[in-house]
Amino acid sequence: MGRVTTQRPVNRIDGEQRRTRIDTLVVEEPLEIRVNRVPLAVTMRTPGSDIELAQGFLLTEGIIADRADIASIRYCNSVDDHGVNTYNVLDVDLAPGVLLPDTGLERNFYTTSSCGVCGKASLDAIRQRTRHSPASDQVRVDTTTIAGLPDRLRAAQKVFDTTGGLHAAGLFTADGQLLAVREDVGRHNAVDKLIGWAIEQGWVPLRGMVLLVSGRASFELAQKAVMAGIPILAAVSAPSSLAIDLAHDTGLTLIGFLRGTTMNIYTHAARVTEALTVALPD
Repeated sequence: MGRVTTQRPVNRIDGEQRRTRIDTLVVEEPLEIRVNRVPLAVTMRTPGSDIELAQGFLLTEGIIADRADIASIRYCNSVDDHGVNTYNVLDVDLAPGVLLPDTGLERNFYTTSSCGVCGKASLDAIRQRTRHSPASDQVRVDTTTIAGLPDRLRAAQKVFDTTGGLHAAGLFTADGQLLAVREDVGRHNAVDKLIGWAIEQGWVPLRGMVLLVSGRASFELAQKAVMAGIPILAAVSAPSSLAIDLAHDTGLTLIGFLRGTTMNIYTHAARVTEALTVALPD
């Protein structure tokens, strides 16, 4: 749709020099997700991969388990003041037999680009039982492979190069192969888009995979990893205490401060192995 970036004039000050220039910015717009024509959530996101975002959101909130739980998903005819479709409303029809979200656990699904779903009724409402628990996943990844993931993710961030204003989430195999990257102004949206992509591939649960996020590891990102069956979540910045608690309880390996060859492994460290050194013959 060509709506990922926009341009605005800016006054640029560099020491004693001042000039006007055009700056390229990332777009942030609301997306309303409706389920069976009933509004469920509004998230502030970067347009693009919206269907993936909606699917990932519904899975990580425990509403669906896979793509078969969705009968159809389409943009509604939401128009602006000029009668132009905004493409900012998606309507999801659940498949027959799939239960609607429990309104008794009303969680005020208004989300922002910075913190994800806010104002949830209680912590218990967030701690949903995943149908894809990573606890039994026996995957092992060596430290050298993990250390190389941030550079591979950064090299794949196409929009970040022009705006500097996007978070990224990347899905990797245990040997370091990058499968997909999604960017968004909200880190939680980037993860939902990535999981939504995996749903389309029929890969959920994401056994044996590593999820890397470009920012910090919040409780919500840990929740999303657990709900998708991802066994290892790595972040280039700090995790929150609640993310560590959730990871510990659910069998998720949580890595923080992944920078160069250094990293902190907060939970289930057995999945991270030392790289083997092969001695070359004389």
